[in-house]
Amino acid sequence: MVGTSDKPTGLNLYSRYALAGALGCSITHGALTPVDVVKTRIQLEPTVYNRGMIGGFKQVIQNEGAGALLTGFGPTAAGYFLQGALKFGGYEFWKKFFIDTLGVEKATQNKTAVYLASSAIAEFFADVALCPLEATRIRLVSQPSFAPGLVSGFTRLMREEGVFKGFYSGFGPILFKQIPYTMAKFVVYELAAENIYGMIGKPRDQLTNSTVVAVNLGSGIIAGTAAAIVSQPADTLLSKINKQKGAAGESVMGRLFKLAGELGPRGLFLGLGPRIVMVATLTAGQFAIYGDIKRVLGATGGVEIGKASH
Repeated sequence: MVGTSDKPTGLNLYSRYALAGALGCSITHGALTPVDVVKTRIQLEPTVYNRGMIGGFKQVIQNEGAGALLTGFGPTAAGYFLQGALKFGGYEFWKKFFIDTLGVEKATQNKTAVYLASSAIAEFFADVALCPLEATRIRLVSQPSFAPGLVSGFTRLMREEGVFKGFYSGFGPILFKQIPYTMAKFVVYELAAENIYGMIGKPRDQLTNSTVVAVNLGSGIIAGTAAAIVSQPADTLLSKINKQKGAAGESVMGRLFKLAGELGPRGLFLGLGPRIVMVATLTAGQFAIYGDIKRVLGATGGVEIGKASH
């Protein structure tokens, strides 16, 4: 890590990246819990929730009260705190690893491959942490009577279905969803930010904080839209597979293929509109918060391989 005596390096630096990523993901996902509740309902009960996102909000409030829109807030905030730490901290770690391994010149020539590989590896480890909490969240949203909250839902799922079947039956689809999602998110963000900084025509360190935040928000919206579209089919399958137990002896892959066949292409993209709104908003928020917290923590010692120094 290139740095000076007043800049953090090594574990000190990566712990700051991890904290910034954890807060960015936890705050944004937690704030968007109501949108996620409506999206999940549209995916799981399309014949009931068939009036779009705004209509879905009205239906949930009419049927269950406004409090239902915060169903799953606990596991969402906790799960994405862990996932954000491992995703953003891991991305910075693996990006640095590949830059060091290839050398700056070769890494710059292959920057898209570096971004893709770094984000994929980081997301794999992040999903190991996220999967049990995501399974709990989906069960609480799809079966409101399952448990009153995070701890009780988590322990009941573990007690009744075990660690692997209860928490990790959705690990395949969550990887199938999250890895392409994160690859698209980081690559599109990096390239969008690089192009925007290029149009501005000044290095990042010569720009005002408000300009940097605006670039982070704009790049995040573009990245989030791309990531939502790429990962939507797997997101739908993940919601479905966690809704209920599989049949005795039925494999996860068998369930996935069966569900995909039943849903068809149109069914796999149910809820895409609200998900684009949700993902574009939270991605923009994540990169803005991540950039701001990194700045406050002094975590600015990373090596960049884009054309613009950002």
